[in-house]
Amino acid sequence: MVADARLDLLSLDLRGCEALAQSLGCKPFHGRNLFKWMHKHGVDDCEAMTDLPRTLRTRLAETTRIGRLGVAAEQPSADGTIKWLLELDDGQRVEAVLIPEARRTTLCVSSQVGCALSCAFCATARQGFNRNLDSGEILAQVRHAVRRLGKAPSNIVLMGMGEPLANFDAVVTATEVMRDDLAYMLSKYRVTLSTSGIVPGIYRLAEVSDIALAVSLHAPDNALRDQLVPINRKYPLEELIPACRAYLRGDKRRRITWEYVMLDGVNDSIAQAKALIRLLEGTPSKVNLIPFNPFPDSGFDTSPPERVEAFRQRLLRAGLVATTRKTRGDEIAAACGQLVGRVRDRTRRLARAPASIAVRAGAGQHLAVRADPAPSRP
Repeated sequence: MVADARLDLLSLDLRGCEALAQSLGCKPFHGRNLFKWMHKHGVDDCEAMTDLPRTLRTRLAETTRIGRLGVAAEQPSADGTIKWLLELDDGQRVEAVLIPEARRTTLCVSSQVGCALSCAFCATARQGFNRNLDSGEILAQVRHAVRRLGKAPSNIVLMGMGEPLANFDAVVTATEVMRDDLAYMLSKYRVTLSTSGIVPGIYRLAEVSDIALAVSLHAPDNALRDQLVPINRKYPLEELIPACRAYLRGDKRRRITWEYVMLDGVNDSIAQAKALIRLLEGTPSKVNLIPFNPFPDSGFDTSPPERVEAFRQRLLRAGLVATTRKTRGDEIAAACGQLVGRVRDRTRRLARAPASIAVRAGAGQHLAVRADPAPSRP
């Protein structure tokens, strides 16, 4: 498949559109109008942007394009969740998920084709990693959802395929467009970036953005987190927690959302709840307990509901804000940790993974968790 070499206008933020208009002999406000046509009005054809000079429209048609992802599949769930398998220009595929609720609609978008971080319980990690998405490809997921909904979602979370902070520049550009008044008009509290804990990226993000931050924690100590979330070996909790505190920058309304997947017999004991309380002491926090969403050969089981609730109650008694995420879209593999898309893995790292990992399960216990080899790839 031959990719279109023309500039994708979706890859430009507002200033980029203004600069492009100037480079083509027009005024900056023409760039602002172009930006607004694309994002607020969802227009794909520059000829339909009637307040742009005809010469500019002609030049844009010759040298640029407005990217649009192919829809390889759309899967609706009984609970209203919709998963889209979206095809990129090079034939790679990523997934985006729309989650409607009574008072809000959340769109979960991908930032990479696959993921290289090897989190033990994540189906995306089993697919390997191919490449980063550019900002236009991230925003094309948003535009597709807007076209499907008829309006912008009320919340956008970068919790799909990939590690957003490993694709820093494209993600920051995309999130700025999501918040722009000439585009989707989302507040900083309505755009959430989820990271596995790339500490330098958290500090760097604090310098340029103030969107909401979620952290995939999943363990209250380094020994267990090293095995569940291997990036912890490079950026342990002693570095991660201070970085997250610094990100809040004294904003009293803000909290770090800690994502904690509940794995049966692995990280769900009351002793581990107490350890989590100690770890988060002094950090404005919300703990989001996520029942594990099974996928084939994961090697993990979901914690029983009563154990999840006991864990949550222990956090609540300590004064933490703690919720249990309602599983949405699990029967169409659209729930947290289930997104796989279609990835031609360039890393081959899964073939080198050990056959099993040992993870601590509660106080002093150990559990062997199977990590089956990756399926063969063409």
